[in-house]
Amino acid sequence: MTSLLAAKQYIQNFIIKYEIYLQPLGKLMISLITLLMINSKIGYMARLDNLAIVLVVALMCSFMPMNFIIIASAAFVVLHVYEVSLECAVVVLAVFLLMYLLYYRFSPKDTLVVLLTPISFQFGIPYVMPLTMGLIGAPVSAVSVACGVTVHFVISYIADNATAISGIAEEDMAAKFRFVIDGIINNKTMIVTIAAFSITVIIVYLIRRMAIDHAWIIATVSGALINIMVLLLGDLILDATVSIPGAILGTAVSVAIVKIVEFFVFHVDYSRSESVQFEDDEYYYYVKAIPKITLAASSKTVKKIHSSKKRTR
Repeated sequence: MTSLLAAKQYIQNFIIKYEIYLQPLGKLMISLITLLMINSKIGYMARLDNLAIVLVVALMCSFMPMNFIIIASAAFVVLHVYEVSLECAVVVLAVFLLMYLLYYRFSPKDTLVVLLTPISFQFGIPYVMPLTMGLIGAPVSAVSVACGVTVHFVISYIADNATAISGIAEEDMAAKFRFVIDGIINNKTMIVTIAAFSITVIIVYLIRRMAIDHAWIIATVSGALINIMVLLLGDLILDATVSIPGAILGTAVSVAIVKIVEFFVFHVDYSRSESVQFEDDEYYYYVKAIPKITLAASSKTVKKIHSSKKRTR
């Protein structure tokens, strides 16, 4: 445990010391991964499906605010979809604008969540996002998680149905609009996933706020179980195509990742908790204090050795 605490302290001090360099580097990596994944999924516009263009845009994103990464990623998606169909691009743009308004209204600081949620789907561990945001976020973080889920399913729908959309006659614009809109709105798997993730965020948040020992562990386990239960019920009731074995395995891996997040964010020693009571002129206060587990700074002792020299006459 001592070595882990030492590593944690070293990492935290390293991030604080070099934050001015790590922040743009982190933006560069996130934007680069996001744009490359978009190109690999729906790289229909050849001019955008170019590593040089991706690098230039990613470098721009590294020196811009985080929201610029969302705008650049949305522009990539809309332009790629435009190569498939103008009507499809209009629908996707409208969906993105609606999500941006919801996200900007309720959780404007959760930019990273909107970006990481589709990425986590690609790695098969999307369940880490609602669990993590329930622990370190707020109930409104469910909005940003839901936006990330919607982005993933919209891109997946376009990728799976690009041939069918292109096959509809150019003159029949109404049919294209209806096909795309119905495919997005009636996506039962997306609806079930949004419901499961939103409920998980709220439940995890409420439990971890309770004044009980090991609240974060209880919240994580409860959120994982509730997430699986909601996905299972949604699969049975709405006949959604949810892979329950995949959900169980992905949730188990996500719980392990969340434990790492907890170690860096909320690592306390419940065995040394204290209950404090005091008062002022208007209130009585009952406070439960739980000390953080920290590594004591090693004290260095400097011993000075003075050499005495005999004087010779």
